[in-house]
Parts: sequence; C-alpha cells; structure tokens
Amino acid sequence: MSDLRIMIIDDEPLAIERLADLLHRMTGVEVVSTHHGAADALEALPQARPDLIMVDIEMPKIDGFDFVEALAKQGWLKPESAPCICFVTAYPQFASDAFETGALDFLCKPVRLSRLEKTIDRCRLTLAQRGAFARLQDLGSQLDGLRESRSAPLAPSFWVQQRGQMMRVSIEALEWVEAEGEYVRLHLRDQSFLLRSSISSIADRLADFGFARVHRSTIINGSRLATVQSSRRGMKAVLESGVTVTVGRTYRPAVRALHWKETLSPPLAVNS
Repeated sequence: MSDLRIMIIDDEPLAIERLADLLHRMTGVEVVSTHHGAADALEALPQARPDLIMVDIEMPKIDGFDFVEALAKQGWLKPESAPCICFVTAYPQFASDAFETGALDFLCKPVRLSRLEKTIDRCRLTLAQRGAFARLQDLGSQLDGLRESRSAPLAPSFWVQQRGQMMRVSIEALEWVEAEGEYVRLHLRDQSFLLRSSISSIADRLADFGFARVHRSTIINGSRLATVQSSRRGMKAVLESGVTVTVGRTYRPAVRALHWKETLSPPLAVNS
C-alpha cells in the first residue's frame, strides 16, 4: 500500500510543525507539502497531488472555507479523484459549517495523536471505498458490452477430419454447403471437406450468419452471392467464385431476401 500523501495549510508555523511532527510518528503517511497560505497551496496542488489536505479555517485573505470553494471552482473536487479535506481549528463552533462542506473530518487544536490516527484511518477507508466504487463504475460501464457480446450469436466453426487429424474450418471461409447422403460437403474457395451432419442441422447453425438454404440439398453464404439468374428454366445463384447452384422453387423467396449491408456492399444483381 502506498503512503498517504498529506498537505498541511496553516498560517501559524508552530501549528504546522506540531501537526507534521504527529504525522511523522505514524507509519504509511507522507507530508508532501506545507503552506502558510491558501493561495500558495492552490498553486502547489498539481505537483503535490495530496490524498488528504489538512487546512486551518481561520487564515488571513483566504480562509479554509474559501480554499475549499476555490478547489471546487478549479475542478479539484471531482468525486473520483478529489482529495479528502480535514479542517483543523481552535474554534469548535465551526464544526457544523465544516461538515456541511463535505469535509472528511474536523479536528480541534491542540490535535491529539489518537484523534489524528482516527482521521487517517477514516481517510484510508474513504479512498478505498472510492477506489471500489470507481472499479464498480468501470464494471458497470462494461456490462452493456458484455451483455451484447453474450446475446450476440457466436459464429460457429466446424471441425473436420483431414488426413488423420482434426482441422478447424471457419464459416468466414465457407462459400456453400451441399448434402451428400449422411454427410454434408463444406465448400471453400479452393478445397472442400466432408462433415457427418444433416443439411437441415447445418442450415439451422448457419441461419444467423448470413447463410441461406437455396435448395433442399444446398446452402450458400449470402456474402459470397454475386448474381441471381432467373429464366424459364428456373433460378440459379452464382457465387463470387463462379460456382452456380440451382435454387429450388420453394427457396426462391429466401434468395430474393438475401442482401448485403447497404453501407458496405452494392445491391444484389438479378439477371433474367
């Protein structure tokens, strides 16, 4: 665990010295800067990067409350990264006003070590909770994406036997599928593989990924469809590789429904 970085602001040098001495007796804390005025402290903030600012309330020109207001105006009091504020004063009547500002704690002078230790513990707890909250927010921001990825259909691949070993065939490389008895043949552009499965089962697996059954024994990859040829003899689907497959009468609506995303591909050409 890294040391707790502490800034002290007080117009009384002896008060700074006493508070710094108490803090030096504690483990896991580091006094990163001390300041006799709020204006000087504001300038030092970017470099000091304190986790906890211990500031006197009664100071000339800019008092402790003014200092906190200046922090807010400069954007230092963001929930995820704001330093904790502890007011230190000889005037206990300021306590209610101090806590209304959202201060972590309020210490009365002379500060006792046992009481200061409670402040440090409270600061550590606040920072830990803030870190946990930030992690929870990060997780929350990812949940929508996680849900989408979980609900999105996973593109299947097929494992086929080739020369005594199993080979993975990605559907991105698949052009068309045809039935061969108790098997189907998976056609890629320059090779094909037999897979023991029914054509109906394969059609169901590929339906969500742009494939369409165009015949009782044939499935095509819609993204590889180049043209559809219609004539008196019937309809044929021509793939980009030049392969031509017959379209069954009952499957013609499915072929006509095939389309690419408008922003990525040209409209489907139909030749008669």
